[in-house]
Amino acid sequence: MEELEIKLKEAGKISRLTNKTFKFDKKLADGFYSANYFLKSQKIVKENEPNHIVTMQWFQRRESAMVCGLDESIALIHTFAIHPEELVIEALNDGDMIKANEPVLKVTGKYENFGFLESVIDGILARRTSVATNVKEVLDVAGKTPVFSMADRQDDYHTQVGDGYATYVAGITRVSTDAQGLWWGGKGMGTMPHALIQICGGDIIRAADIYHKTFPNEKVTALIDYNNDVVRDTLLLARHLGETLNAVRVDTSKSLIDHYFDDKDTSGFDPHGVCKELIFALREELDKAGFSFVKIVVSSSFNKEKIKEWSELKVPVDMYGVGTSFVNNMTAGFTGDLVVRDGKPEAKEGRGNYPNPRLKKVNYPIC
Repeated sequence: MEELEIKLKEAGKISRLTNKTFKFDKKLADGFYSANYFLKSQKIVKENEPNHIVTMQWFQRRESAMVCGLDESIALIHTFAIHPEELVIEALNDGDMIKANEPVLKVTGKYENFGFLESVIDGILARRTSVATNVKEVLDVAGKTPVFSMADRQDDYHTQVGDGYATYVAGITRVSTDAQGLWWGGKGMGTMPHALIQICGGDIIRAADIYHKTFPNEKVTALIDYNNDVVRDTLLLARHLGETLNAVRVDTSKSLIDHYFDDKDTSGFDPHGVCKELIFALREELDKAGFSFVKIVVSSSFNKEKIKEWSELKVPVDMYGVGTSFVNNMTAGFTGDLVVRDGKPEAKEGRGNYPNPRLKKVNYPIC
C-alpha cells in the first residue's frame, strides 16, 4: 500500500492500479460469476467461429458521471482472460468525468479469449461509477464541510472494499471500516454506537467516561441522541468532560421529535429527526455555555438534496455522516457491446463504434 500511496501523491489523482492491488475470487476463472449465456457463447465461438478479432466497448447513459472501476476491470481482464497479452485495451482513468454514451473502455482481440467477462465488467463499472458519482455529488454540495462514509451498514459486507475504493476516488478518506480503506490503505474511524450507551443504562456520561478510559489518547465524540434530548445531554456531557469532548453526533430518527421542542411552537417547520432547527439551537446553547470548541456531527438520512439545503442555509454542521445515498442508489448502468469484427463495423442496430480520443492504451503487464 505504501507504493500505491506514493503513486497517488505523485500523480495528484488516481494512478493506474494493477492486479497486485485488487484481490479477486479465484472462482472468476471458472465462470462462477459470469452470465451463463456468455459461457455458452465462448464455447460455441471457440468450436465454430474462432479467431475473429472483435472490439467490445463499454458505456453508460448518464449525462454526467464520475467513472470508476476501470482499473479493477483491466486487472480482471489481465488476470482471467485467455492470452491477455494479445488483447488491446484502451481506457479512461478512474475519477474521470464522463458523458452519456461515451466509451470508457474498449477491448480488442479474440472474442473467445475475453467475452465471457462482459457481465462481470458491466457490474464492476456500474457499481463503482454509481458510488463514485453519488459521493462526488454529495461533496459538491457539502463544500468545505467534511463528509464521513457510513456506508458499511447499508449493504452486504462483500461490497465494502469496492465501495470504499470508489468513495476514495470521489474524494472521501473518512470511512468507518478497514475494509472500506483496503485498496488505498485507509483505516476505519469511529467512536461509540447506541449499544454502548444502552449497556450503560442510558447514561451518556458513563459511556463517555469508559470510552475515554479505554482510549485515553483520543478525545471523545459522543453519540448524543439516545435519550432523544440532544441539547440537554450535550450540555451535561460538555460540563463533565470539558475539552476532552471533541464533538457530539446527532442521529435522531425521523420518527421522533427531540424533547428540546416539548415546550416550543413547531407549527412553522417539521421538527422530526435531525432537523436544522435542532442543530441551530444546539450550536447556540453550546456557544452560550462556553463550549464553542465542541463540534457537531450529523447523520441519519442525509443525501445531496438535504445537504445542499443545509449548506445554503449555513446550518452549523462540522461533519456529515452519509450512508444509504452513497451505495443504495445505483445511478449508472453500463453496457458492453461488440462493435467491430475483423476490422469492419459490426454492431446491433442503434449501436456503433463510438470514437473517444480520451481513451489511452493500457500496456500489459501494468508496471
